[in-house]
Amino acid sequence: MLMLGVVLALALGVGLYAYVGYPAILKLLSLRARTPGAARRGASNVPRISIVVPVYNEATVIAATLERILAIDYPVDRRQILVVSDASSDGTDEIVAQFASRGIDLLRLPRRQGKTAAENAARPLLTGEIIVNTDASVRVDSGAIRALVAAFADDSVGVASARDVSVTNLAAAQVNGGEGAYVGYEMWIRGLETAVDGIVGASGCLYAIRASLHMLPVREDLSRDFAAALTAREHGFRAVSVQDAICYVPRGVSLHQEYRRKVRTITRGLATLAERRALLNPLRYGAFSWMLFSHKVCRWLLPWAAVAALAALGALAITAAWARALLAAAGIVAALAGIGWRWSGNVRLPRALSLPAYLVAGNVAVLHAWLRFFTGRAAPVWEPTRRDALPTS
Repeated sequence: MLMLGVVLALALGVGLYAYVGYPAILKLLSLRARTPGAARRGASNVPRISIVVPVYNEATVIAATLERILAIDYPVDRRQILVVSDASSDGTDEIVAQFASRGIDLLRLPRRQGKTAAENAARPLLTGEIIVNTDASVRVDSGAIRALVAAFADDSVGVASARDVSVTNLAAAQVNGGEGAYVGYEMWIRGLETAVDGIVGASGCLYAIRASLHMLPVREDLSRDFAAALTAREHGFRAVSVQDAICYVPRGVSLHQEYRRKVRTITRGLATLAERRALLNPLRYGAFSWMLFSHKVCRWLLPWAAVAALAALGALAITAAWARALLAAAGIVAALAGIGWRWSGNVRLPRALSLPAYLVAGNVAVLHAWLRFFTGRAAPVWEPTRRDALPTS
């Protein structure tokens, strides 16, 4: 009985620490704001940048995306825009080619290889001092690129990540409301990490990185945006979240789609962390190791802790009324999540269903990713998330 209680306490402790304790400690530490590093002498106020947009079958959105990128607040003669097509087959390449006269280049890969492979293939063509990576399905605020580039005036910064804002088309059914709450929480955590020492992973939707770091090799089965922050730390730089660099990210059209995306990204994340596991050594990397463990490892261990907690509760419920009550509460949450999963993408879901469904599905996706990782199965081939239509303003 005592052992079951210890297992239950440890399992619950993992969840409380990951989502409550860690942010609370960060908040306390952030009260002592970090002093910015010195700006580089002689550095250009408007460094040349290369904007890279990897795409696969984005014919429905690519024209609007490129129009928005062309409209960003950055000198035309100080930017390069390169679209990398992962062997698109829906007319995406033909649409991109129509923008050639406006300064947008196209690199087409002969066969599908995935997002990281596409980004790797683009490296020899890039001419910027700063490389900006973004997605075709998002809307970059007109001032976001300048805000990201400005962060590099601090010599300690190697990667600058945007602040994602989850948006939805108000005319459409809000089928995935839990995503909005989670994205807001994640951006809050990154803001705290930036104030303390630096984030442990960049936003795949929009981030910038020094060219010298971007040119370093990243295996095709790894996550380049996660690896970017880790690479920066390995080379004595830090990654930061830039609050003024806003990137509007449309919510997925269904929870099922979000589940598939999470399985793919977490599988790659696990492989990336396994390769860069030396960064978990606090004797060498200090506070960053603690932050990496708390933000990534603890969250990825949480589903296993939940399984252990349910098993312990099941055994304790035989004789303890409080255990039966907790088990019943877990059953209610699971039922709400199941209903939300069943109807996601079909009807407007109230928060009472959408948030539990999103959290439960997200943790099941972590288990799925762990199983792929343990069995040596690579992440599914990159399939860009087909998101809800962007608001017009």
